Amino acid sequence: MAVQKILVTGCAGFIGFHLSKLLLNDGYEVLGIDNLNNYYHPKLKLARLNQLKPYKNFKFEKIDIADRNSITRSFRSFKPKKVVNLAAQPGVRYSLENPYAYMDANLIGFLNIIELCRHNDIAGFIYASSSSVYGGNTKIPFSVDDRVDKPLAFYGATKRANELIAYVYSHLYGLHTTGLRFFTVYGPWGRPDMAMYIFTRKILAGIPIQVFNHGNMKRDFTFIDDIVEGIVRVADNIAKSNPNWDSTNPEPATSTAPYRLYNIGNNSPVGLIRFIELIEMNLEKKSIKNFLPLQPGDVPETYANVNKLMDDIGYSPSTSIETGIEIFINWYKDYYKV
Repeated sequence: MAVQKILVTGCAGFIGFHLSKLLLNDGYEVLGIDNLNNYYHPKLKLARLNQLKPYKNFKFEKIDIADRNSITRSFRSFKPKKVVNLAAQPGVRYSLENPYAYMDANLIGFLNIIELCRHNDIAGFIYASSSSVYGGNTKIPFSVDDRVDKPLAFYGATKRANELIAYVYSHLYGLHTTGLRFFTVYGPWGRPDMAMYIFTRKILAGIPIQVFNHGNMKRDFTFIDDIVEGIVRVADNIAKSNPNWDSTNPEPATSTAPYRLYNIGNNSPVGLIRFIELIEMNLEKKSIKNFLPLQPGDVPETYANVNKLMDDIGYSPSTSIETGIEIFINWYKDYYKV
């Protein structure tokens, strides 16, 4: 049996790195693509890449997915069987100041990738969506059957646009597409702009941390190993049409086309104050807290209903926040020689 080829965009990013490593260890041939931009310091991205380069079944190309000519050449040369699109401009607050970065990566880049999937006999296209599509929804937990037409930031709007574009391609061209709405992913090799990284760095340095909404926030923190296991399971179970789909009572997350949407989260939200306490406990150092109001684009709580993912692919997150934070802090101390 031939080794399966998978293209992973955003391979030097947090999730893309961990996914690529898992696929490589499972024997897949991986082409990793990343533009290594400076949204945060590329040094960490290069360090992740250095972990992947020793694998003989890994190839890396520095490409921006918004560059249609470059990504087309690379795609056609590699001839992947499946594609996981994780390349995107992340961050809710950053999108308030830099909307064009999201237009380029999350819309133009996404279109370039899905068009190539359409024209190159791709068996399955899996892409990153986000819990941000739920916007100001107050019904908890968030379900893929909920309405998602009121995002609170441009980032969430681009992710919802991805889902709609994917549906059109599934409907018109029979492309098997699966969108995964990620919920607050954390773990070793994580992004420096995320709360766990920022809090750890500032607590160690004795710098006050910003605690938004006066600490009255909850997040469905999901450990990276649980996330990438879910992605691989989805890649092994490509989206299928739902023969029972009823247009008079439509399920938003399925269709008569081969289209699926899933939440992928820990299904167990944690309060922000408890989250900080666990970091303090592992660092053996107390934080200095600066309590602030809720920021534009932020939501007070995220909580994933993952029943559909559990039913369809047997996904079940297994890493508690206590275990996950301990693993992250140990990695952080080792990486930064604390």
